[in-house]
Amino acid sequence: MVKYEELRQQILEENKKRMEELNLPLLSQALKNSTSPKPSPMKKTKPRIIGTELVAVRRSPRVAKNPAPEYKEVVYYERVMIPRRVSTPNKRDRLNFAYATDDERAASIEKAEKLEASLGSDYPILVRSMLPSHVSGGFWLGLPSNFCRKNLPRRDDTITLIDEMGEEWPTVYLAQKNGLSGGWKKFAVDHDLADGDAILFHLIRPTKFKVYIIRVNNANESESASTSSTD
Repeated sequence: MVKYEELRQQILEENKKRMEELNLPLLSQALKNSTSPKPSPMKKTKPRIIGTELVAVRRSPRVAKNPAPEYKEVVYYERVMIPRRVSTPNKRDRLNFAYATDDERAASIEKAEKLEASLGSDYPILVRSMLPSHVSGGFWLGLPSNFCRKNLPRRDDTITLIDEMGEEWPTVYLAQKNGLSGGWKKFAVDHDLADGDAILFHLIRPTKFKVYIIRVNNANESESASTSSTD
């Protein structure tokens, strides 16, 4: 143990001499005395602090345990309503529905056009030949878009149909679809309209039509009578 201590002490002295020869103690002391490098000039930003606050919602104790309701925006459109009339029994047997031929349809239209010429051009006139969809099933009467754009309201409205006896039938006019919806079925059934009938609509007011009905059967009878008299 004595020899080991002597050897260790000898090695420490040799290392100390070598450090002194390399001036290592002076270098270490100079590093300690030197000032530390300046920090980076980059600006330090403070973190954003968002304050939150919990506020108690005033709710009834009866519904306090239920989840909060969700509200959605609802667009409400005013619906055009027409007064109800006393319903009358259907005069036509829909199971035995009769379809008009092309000749019958052309004859009723021709008679309606003659009536149109006699009424003059002071008020707009529209002639429509009845189809199965007009007088049965859905009971929807579409009107020409050009006629609607020039003469009828631009928004949904009530259009009154006045028959040849002076009685009135209110109908719902749908401006976006250019046609008569609610109330048209009542008019068609009450007047026993059939496929091939020609209807002349005479616009006497912005929302009133004077309606003339040319029956397909009557048109055929008139044509046959004129043919017989010619013969």
